[in-house]
Amino acid sequence: MLDLEELGNGQIPTIPSAIGKYLALAAGICLESQGHSPGVQLIVRGIRNCSHSLSWLPTTEQADRFIQADRATETGAEGVAVLVAEKVIGSSVIECSYKGTGFDFWMGIRSGSTFQRKARLEVSGIRQGDERTVGTRVKRKMKQTEKSDEMRLPAYVIVVEFGRPLAQVDKR
Repeated sequence: MLDLEELGNGQIPTIPSAIGKYLALAAGICLESQGHSPGVQLIVRGIRNCSHSLSWLPTTEQADRFIQADRATETGAEGVAVLVAEKVIGSSVIECSYKGTGFDFWMGIRSGSTFQRKARLEVSGIRQGDERTVGTRVKRKMKQTEKSDEMRLPAYVIVVEFGRPLAQVDKR
């Protein structure tokens, strides 16, 4: 199971709880907008094919009115991607990257009280799309990560499509 509430309850030490709660709320808004309720199966494809049930607290109409749709889609995808990265890739999202690097987050492992950067992660969200839309987005995001290839670290792309829901996880 992937529990979105873990993002904001301190179980992921690299994410401040307030930010984690926002990521979880945005993901819940996106999932509910597509008619899903807690327990829905997230299909994971790409480097590993599996599925996980998703859990989250029900959202409110107030939250839905407050978070603009495009922002909710991108932020919600980031929340789902954090949990998918841990389960499927076996790596933690440890910090945001700088704008213009071609990727969104650093992934790594904890070594004592420090975190080591081991990989790059680019995330994208689609509220509702077909196979072609997801595939096109993955290719575009893979190309985008080339900006930082001089780092010689693996690059992962996770595209979350909320309509099924689906997480496409690829590596280059």
